[in-house]
Amino acid sequence: MPDSKKKSGPPDSKRINVNEEHEVQYWTKTLGITKEELIKTVEEVGTSVEAVRKAFGPK
Repeated sequence: MPDSKKKSGPPDSKRINVNEEHEVQYWTKTLGITKEELIKTVEEVGTSVEAVRKAFGPK
């Protein structure tokens, strides 16, 4: 079943899906990064929220 386009946060708090615009918007705002930075980091470290947060260090 496809994700609801009305959702504003991530449906899975452990993974980032850069193919879902609402998730991209949520995570770029939450992490204080650009869409490009998010996509590049997910490509490098995977979709784990923990790994992506670690890549940007403590905030």
